[in-house]
Amino acid sequence: MVNHGHEKYGQTVLVLQGGGALGAYQAGVYQALHEAKIEPDWVIGTSIGAINAALIAGNAPADRLAKLQEFWRRVEYALPANTLAMLPGGTQASRIMTMLGGLPAFFKPNPLALMGGGWPLGAEHAGHYSTAPLRQTLTELVDFDRINRRTTRIAVGAANVCTSQMHYFDSRDQEFRAEHVMASGALPPAFPAVRVDGELYWDGGILSNTPLEAIFDDNPRRNSLVFSVHVWNPDGSEPVTLNQVLNRQKDVQFASRSRSQVARQQQMHKLRHIIANLAQRLPDSERASNEIAELASYGCLTQMHVMALVAPALPNEDHTKDIDFSGGGIRARWEAGYTQTKAAIEQAPWTAPTDPLEGVILHRIKP
Repeated sequence: MVNHGHEKYGQTVLVLQGGGALGAYQAGVYQALHEAKIEPDWVIGTSIGAINAALIAGNAPADRLAKLQEFWRRVEYALPANTLAMLPGGTQASRIMTMLGGLPAFFKPNPLALMGGGWPLGAEHAGHYSTAPLRQTLTELVDFDRINRRTTRIAVGAANVCTSQMHYFDSRDQEFRAEHVMASGALPPAFPAVRVDGELYWDGGILSNTPLEAIFDDNPRRNSLVFSVHVWNPDGSEPVTLNQVLNRQKDVQFASRSRSQVARQQQMHKLRHIIANLAQRLPDSERASNEIAELASYGCLTQMHVMALVAPALPNEDHTKDIDFSGGGIRARWEAGYTQTKAAIEQAPWTAPTDPLEGVILHRIKP
């Protein structure tokens, strides 16, 4: 096996965006990592990324791929034989049927939502669908006892409905349960908010869909190899039709300013390295003072290599791509994640020499 050099890092981190059916790409990414024997020490996710993260952290390495495959098999929408499958545009028909009937292992229509926008449904039921099926699926496929033994760390992002603050439920700091994953995926108005410890939460993607901040803000910081998996493409051509406008709008919104976020962190971590280097140059008598010690504490010499993997656009996809749970769509995205990640692992750009003053080194792996 090729030595990919990941062992020298303090931890390997897998960061997963939200994006509904687009999350099949993340499963393909994990498969390539798994085959290369690169298992994450920490998985961070939002929405569908939180579900994939739970399937990974909540199972032994030997079982993870099978559990991911089982989940995506359960949520695949198969058109009824000899009916809509015979219609032209079968994939589009499957998306329509998903919106009308839900997915048995994921969500189902909330009939009371048909009473109108002003009907009092209750804070935990105010959505077009119920995610009760997802709770059952998570219970069957995720070993939460294993997560709470802290063999693999997991953190999932959710938005506090009443304070508009981003919150990460982290297995390092608390008991981790199915409702934490469900809160991270409670995208309004489709899905109702989930109450956790008395507070209501929505999908974290409405505030920060690329949860890299969780690792950048972690304390204490550690040397890390980070695989940041992007299912929404920050790059795109100029839209010339309304469908293209809607598609591009979703990409821009849910790419979630990831580039500016990384650029800001690169600046901050470089300053931390500079502070640490300057502090080391001071004489011992100066470093011993409380004032200098406090100033030096802002320094940090950790390095984080961030591998940005970006899912490619599939032919003829549009703004409904995130509800494309058709078998063909799932397989195509899974294969794309697998193929791109295998190529990235073989390249192993994190092994190249770097400027010692750089704390965050970004490696872009484009479709």
